[in-house]
Amino acid sequence: MLSYQHGYHAGNRADVLKHAVLHAVLEEEAKAGKPLLYVETHSARGFYDLTGDKARKTGEADLGVLAMPKADKAARALQPWLRHVQGKGPKSYPGSPALAVQLLGPSARIALFEKHPAEHAALAKALAKEPRALIRKEDGYRGALRLQPRRGEEMLVMLDPSYETEADMDALANWVPRAMMKWPKARFLIWLPLFADGREEEFGAFLSELDEGFVAGSRWARRSQDPSALEGSAMIGLRISGPAAKRAFAIAAELDKLWA
Repeated sequence: MLSYQHGYHAGNRADVLKHAVLHAVLEEEAKAGKPLLYVETHSARGFYDLTGDKARKTGEADLGVLAMPKADKAARALQPWLRHVQGKGPKSYPGSPALAVQLLGPSARIALFEKHPAEHAALAKALAKEPRALIRKEDGYRGALRLQPRRGEEMLVMLDPSYETEADMDALANWVPRAMMKWPKARFLIWLPLFADGREEEFGAFLSELDEGFVAGSRWARRSQDPSALEGSAMIGLRISGPAAKRAFAIAAELDKLWA
């Protein structure tokens, strides 16, 4: 079923945590300066107009990125990402593929999978002049497993499925262990929605225990005007430690304070 389009939810509070942590991890990858294969299984369109019809229909960005303080007034952990997105403006809010293209060095290879026809078309158009990007209109789980890092190349995989049905969770739970076996040195970032009834807890615990790494999450008190069903968001980093993990924890802690 090809129904999910992130444009209705772009820039919401879940995106704030997700993209701020991804920004931190990508910055650390860029600092390391090693050749990198970056893969996304569910890429969506890459850039979003937060003033457009889809974003305005839900208004979720109003409680998310559009409600964030200016970068120079924000907590230190949030400043790098806020400086980046606020410099782009609300008409060109960068999703995860855009952050990868904007932050990673010239030697990076960027493989982006998106099977929704409209989302794929928008992504292909947005990155048409980006020579580092391989953009495929197909199931990301199937397509990604055909990839292999080159000799001396690091690998980072970003997983951000829609979680529309239980089948989405089952597919992710089945795929990640397979991918970890195929790529024993690859690192993984997994976005996880947090619900009031805690339905994701067992699933999140399973993923986080697959290997060492971090879980950085933040919850907020849902308000009557909040159109989202979520009450929190988390990023799971498998085989990711050091400065990137420390920055992820700091980001989540600052968002907890901001959203308390």
